[in-house]
Amino acid sequence: MPNVGPFELILILAVVLLVFGPGKLPEIGKAVGNSFREFKDATSGTSSAPAKPRAKKATKRATASRSKRKA
Repeated sequence: MPNVGPFELILILAVVLLVFGPGKLPEIGKAVGNSFREFKDATSGTSSAPAKPRAKKATKRATASRSKRKA
């Protein structure tokens, strides 16, 4: 397999920039990062998703429904 040097990387990045545009690049980078993280978690058997934010959402929902009942 041939080595990819700095010139090839610059060329690839320029083509990606032309195809997707500067507005989509952050979204693409985020999607690629999430994909790598999910793949790593799936292969190692661990999960990086914390359970506490889910509990907070449930608490907010319960609090909101209590407020509606009182009104």
